[in-house]
Amino acid sequence: MIISEIETKNAVGHLLCHDITKIEKGAFKGAIFKKGHQIRPEDVETLLNLGKNHIYTLELEPGELHEETAGGRIARAIAGPGLNIEGPAEGRLNLVADAPGLLTVDASRLLQINSIPDVIVATLHNYSPVKAGEKVAGAKVIPLVIGEATVKQVEQICAFTDPLLSVTPYRPFKLGGLITGREVFEGRIKDSFAPVLTEKAAGYNLEVPLFKYCPDDADLIAQMIKELIAEGCNLITITGGMSVDPDDVTPSGIRKTGAEIIKYGAPALPGAMFLLAYLKDIPLVGLPACAMYFNTTIFDLILPRLLAGNRVSAGDIAALGHGGLCRQCKVCAYPHCSFGKGGI
Repeated sequence: MIISEIETKNAVGHLLCHDITKIEKGAFKGAIFKKGHQIRPEDVETLLNLGKNHIYTLELEPGELHEETAGGRIARAIAGPGLNIEGPAEGRLNLVADAPGLLTVDASRLLQINSIPDVIVATLHNYSPVKAGEKVAGAKVIPLVIGEATVKQVEQICAFTDPLLSVTPYRPFKLGGLITGREVFEGRIKDSFAPVLTEKAAGYNLEVPLFKYCPDDADLIAQMIKELIAEGCNLITITGGMSVDPDDVTPSGIRKTGAEIIKYGAPALPGAMFLLAYLKDIPLVGLPACAMYFNTTIFDLILPRLLAGNRVSAGDIAALGHGGLCRQCKVCAYPHCSFGKGGI
């Protein structure tokens, strides 16, 4: 990097090594060009009008990159499908989701990148549900000028088949809801599950779920799960009867379908009595009663992953324990909070 005095008319392409201030009495006082700005042809006249016939510039030497060039290369290296790049602004580039979906982050490679001196990449948590246009990551380098070799280190870390960052769009699932419990089936009490599931589905632009009701009978539960699948549902939620009481037979009914039980019981509160199973490729989700009473439960952690087509494992659920305790804030801010973020 060379600092030199140069005639303004010959300065196009060079980098300013200090701010250029403009003063208009009663109207404006501040930096019209910031340190590090790369002078463009249209800037020359403005600089001359400010009395800057000569300016001090930075000249890059071979193997050096301006912060914006370096940041752009890093942003392109880390960005996978479903992401757009915005910027630069003050040397920083942002990655934003181009559609609603599930953000995935390779945290181990992210740590490698942030262990390289003078490079920073900050992201949302892995498996965050994101909206279209939402900012999911920011990338920049610290100095104004950086060696290209540093940027190449980042590019090498990202040179894998799987991207460091990506957003997977939600799939158009047809949600089925099986509400169990004799008291609901016989109309003794009002069903509180269907409104909750309908609201959750609407939050992901899904159509109103197809609901069925049945008493606490394991054979009937299995039969009605299969009926929902036959009617086109490809993600089934089964509510009620999920505790360990003798008359809570919902887990038995799910088993009787022939489904593979992935995990019964989860280190998340609310949501300890959660069950996840797969009948071939169709997720069967056993929801405990907490899903009726709390704004946010384990269902909110798992649902976006299922909608993105992820096959959730027992290990994925076990990892929720670190961060799996909901603070139950008076005003729920999920997903902008710590719930479910520690272990994923």
